[in-house]
Amino acid sequence: MRINNISRDKTNFAGFLNNKYLLKSLEKVSDHGTSFAAGTSLVMSLTARPLAIFSTPDVEKENKQYAAANSICSGIVKFGLVEAVALPVEKAVKNIDEHSEKYLKPEAIKNLQGKSSKLIESRAYRLATQILKLGTGFLTAIPKSILTIAFIPIIMDNIFKKSDNYKKINENKNKKISFEGDMTSRISSQLSKVLNNQHFQNFVKKHELNDKNIAKHMTAATDILLTSTFAVQTSKSKNIKENRKKALVYNNIISTVITLAGGYFVDNAIKSKTGKFIDKFSKINASDPKLHKYIEGINIVRPALIFAGIYYGILPIFSTYIAEKVDKYIEQH
Repeated sequence: MRINNISRDKTNFAGFLNNKYLLKSLEKVSDHGTSFAAGTSLVMSLTARPLAIFSTPDVEKENKQYAAANSICSGIVKFGLVEAVALPVEKAVKNIDEHSEKYLKPEAIKNLQGKSSKLIESRAYRLATQILKLGTGFLTAIPKSILTIAFIPIIMDNIFKKSDNYKKINENKNKKISFEGDMTSRISSQLSKVLNNQHFQNFVKKHELNDKNIAKHMTAATDILLTSTFAVQTSKSKNIKENRKKALVYNNIISTVITLAGGYFVDNAIKSKTGKFIDKFSKINASDPKLHKYIEGINIVRPALIFAGIYYGILPIFSTYIAEKVDKYIEQH
């Protein structure tokens, strides 16, 4: 009896690597990298991180509540800003992908395409468009921190029932915004100015071999800006209790530092194995014209899950505990 005709889609590893659902998911992640990261953060910030914070021993209950409120607000605000900013940018970039001759100068196409048969297959062009898409997270970091600080007292009041001093806000019904037609074209036109810039083209061509690390570096830069802005805004806030501000700031700084250090360490440690996985994945899907998108998706998923796992799952207990002790030590000295 012959056994080599077993369905590859169900029984072996090769079947998994070219499973249509996996490939479609990776393509979606490639097109919506910032949305994927924000969605992952939202789920973890509403579940894993608050649970970890409340399980931390020897920490004042109200400090735990502020830390958990920060987690909830941060996840919701980040996801909301992504829906408002990142989605239209991602749609506009896809529009440029499909109509590059309309938006890009001939010399820009030639320069970015290099020796690739198609512009969209060029590593330099893919790096350039990923910077544009992932850059929305960095650009919205400051408003995200400001909104997070603004909502923490509301979460404290309405979820943890700690105070009746804050006014409840009326929630406006969400209005669906259409990004079809002229809106997408206008955004594409603005983004094309960046792609047509000679200096930007030279930058991505110089760093195109490091395209697999762009998601990791953009995440790190965004987290640093977020934490810095959060610390400044927390110290200025009139709605957060003065005796809770330092612990909240220390918690965020400690979390960010350890997350970035741990994330880079883990990512570098598994990079060789990931490289082997991508090599095998590439061979199995070599004839697929969307292979470059699948690989982009893998390179976005990897750091997103690593950073989220550390920041939302492993770290909260340690950062909450250490922040409490640092705050007490400084007060006593």
